[in-house]
Parts: sequence; structure tokens; C-alpha cells
Amino acid sequence: MAKRSIKSQKCGRDARVPSIQQILLKWFRANARDLPWRQGRTPYAVWVSEIMLQQTQVATVIPYFNRFMKRFPTVEKLARAKQDTVLKHWEGLGYYSRGRNLHKAAKLIVSDYGGQLPDTVEELKKIPGIGRYTTGAIASIAFNRPAPILDGNVIRVLCRLFCIDGNPKEDATKKQLWELADTLVHTQHPGDFNEAMMELGAMVCTPQNPQCPKCPLRNQCDAKKQGRQHELPVRQKQKALPHYTIVVGVVYKGDRILIDKRRQNALLGGLWEFPGGKKKSGESFKAAVAREVKEETGIEVTVGKRLCIVKHTYSHFKITLHAYLCEYKRGIAKPLACDAIKWVTPKDLKKYAFPAANLKIFPKIYNL
Repeated sequence: MAKRSIKSQKCGRDARVPSIQQILLKWFRANARDLPWRQGRTPYAVWVSEIMLQQTQVATVIPYFNRFMKRFPTVEKLARAKQDTVLKHWEGLGYYSRGRNLHKAAKLIVSDYGGQLPDTVEELKKIPGIGRYTTGAIASIAFNRPAPILDGNVIRVLCRLFCIDGNPKEDATKKQLWELADTLVHTQHPGDFNEAMMELGAMVCTPQNPQCPKCPLRNQCDAKKQGRQHELPVRQKQKALPHYTIVVGVVYKGDRILIDKRRQNALLGGLWEFPGGKKKSGESFKAAVAREVKEETGIEVTVGKRLCIVKHTYSHFKITLHAYLCEYKRGIAKPLACDAIKWVTPKDLKKYAFPAANLKIFPKIYNL
């Protein structure tokens, strides 16, 4: 089937806009989920929830949001907190740059905006960690500004509703989708409408097996009329994720273990970990551990038995992590390839925020 032009899309959709808006708002008000950030809604709660919801499912976010808001109930308390404390409360949620940017933004909001999240699209764009989608979500939901949004759920709804054949990851199609979202957003109830679009994508217009008979927009949906709802959006072929073999040393000096903090601009920046890194081709595991520990902290160690093997998948790569028990040999530990180092007792490990793969080593340490 030939692609429909943007021009024809605009001509075909204008007549449907009022009915789509009315039907979807009515559906949302009757079917909206009872989510914690929708209770006693404040701009701060909207902001925190939208950052957490980036690339993360609602069910995963709920317990993190509740704990986070209990610990940091205001932007002032978040701004005053140490980054380590913030990341500890983010631990396990992933995409840690979100937590770092949230903390950085809180400081900026307190210092430059009097502790009040700005209420315009232009000012929101200046806040760290707030991109185009998040700007629209906060502006519309928290401040009733008629700003469009475009997340995965909304993209799916729009691609099916208007039978868009282009790949949503391509610039031309993305531009078309933003134009559609901008045209559709309700001027009087933009927040409710944007949430309705996301809710529809999450609950009804799902990636697999969309529940078309239950969809309030089934009579307006071009993909449903053409029997193409299972084909859209166009999916890009997934490339095989690269795999890396990682070694780490659980280094003991007496009753204490050496940990170091990842550099801020690195992946998982600001988190603590056991020193280590990628194993080189042809290098033995024990030699790799000794080399990595020395390069990272400057000390020499005696590498002992392997504690465990951990397999973990990140968004863009996979790792197999080999953790070895090590004994301090000589040298003064320094942060050579990290931001900080500490010698801590095993029971104190839980006080620090660690990447998920490192957390899986903890039980082996406790059982030594």
C-alpha cells in the first residue's frame, strides 16, 4: 500500500479531531487508572513521575515513585540531598542519568526559579533531563498548557489511528507524528487528553494483540478499517546486542572491601561498583582482574577463587560478569579511573547505590 502523504493526512484528519477528542476524554474519565501521581497532583509529583516513566513501565515505577516521594517530598529536600542518597533511591530503576539529572534540576529550580517548577514550554526546556516529550507532558498535565506529547504509547495510537506507514524512528515520520499530536491535543483539557492517549496505548492499543473491540476510537481508526492494526507501527529490525566479558575483583583488606564510584559522565555514572572492566582477548580471567584493579585503583592484589558468574542485559549491550575474590597485596588505593574509592564493611555495602549486575554478587559475599 502506498504511503499517505502528510498533506492528505491533514485533510483527512481535520474532520475527526473534535470527535476523537470528545470520545477519548469521556473514555479516560471513566477508565483512568488510580495511579499515585494522579492523587493530590502537584507539578513536582508530575515531574518526578514523568522522568521515572521514561522507557519504564507503570507497574515498575509505582513502588519507586512512592519511596522517592516519601524520602524527597519537596523539590527543596531533593536539592539538599547528596547525589549518593538520590541514586540509592533510584537503584534498580535503570537509566541512571535520569536520577542524576533530576537531582541537578532540583538544585537549579531552587536556585533560579524560587523552588517552583517553571510553567511554560520555553522555560521547561531549560531544565536538565526534560526533553521535548517530557516538556509537553509536564506543561499539559501540571499547568494545563496545550502542548503535544509523543511517547511510545502515543506513537502506536497515532500510527494505527491514521494508518501511518513510515518508520517512527525516521525523522520524516517523527515530524509527521509530532504534527498530528499537536493538532489533536485538546486546548481546554490538554493534560487529560494527553494522559488519555497514553492510557489508551498502555491499556487497549497495546503492541501485541490490540483490544480493538474495547477501543473507544475503533470507528475512527484507519488501521482497524483496513485490518492493519497488527502491522503498525512499522517495526525496525532489531540488531543483535553486542556482548562483553567483564571481570571484577571483590578486594578484601582485613574485614573491609574496596568499592569505587563510576565517573559522572560514564554509563551508570555516580554508582558504586567493585573495581573491574573488560577482559582482553587472550587474557586469563585472573590476569584481567589483577590488571583492571591496578588500572582503576593503583593497588596490587592476589586473585583467588571465582565467586560467581552474572549475566545481565542493558538496553544496548549484554555482559557476562565474572567476580573474583581478591586479597589486598600492596599499594595505596587511589581513584585513578573513577571518581572516588572507599573501604567498607560487607554489611555497609547496602548503603551505596550499585548497578544491577554488581548487586547480584552481594549474596555470595554475605555467604563467605
